[in-house]
Amino acid sequence: MNYNILKYTALGLSLLGILFVLLILTDNLFGIDMILYNAYVVLFIIVSSVLYFGIKNMVGNKSSLMSTLKGVGSFLGLFLVCFLIASGEETLMREGKILSATSSKFIGAALFMFYSLILIASGTMLFFGFKNRK
Repeated sequence: MNYNILKYTALGLSLLGILFVLLILTDNLFGIDMILYNAYVVLFIIVSSVLYFGIKNMVGNKSSLMSTLKGVGSFLGLFLVCFLIASGEETLMREGKILSATSSKFIGAALFMFYSLILIASGTMLFFGFKNRK
């Protein structure tokens, strides 16, 4: 039942996409807006189905839930460490606006976290690359 609904929805959205491309080819700029709306609908369907089935499978499998919670906890822990070591100060921006010290600290923490994740990923790849060499 769900497969048939999904199949006919995909077919309908594909035909709409083809119709909108033909409108664009006939120099009708209305087709550009409509193809973007079609893409937004497809993106919404994809993201919502991935979230639904991912959460459904994660809740149904206890080991998967624990693994996910460990990953999320590690990520939040790393962010907390990066937030604590980041410094923030008020900064005058263009157009006379002021960036608050808290916002500056969040930006610094995000940069530290980005660099930390790059180092962790690179170190993991190097470690397992050398470990698996024979």
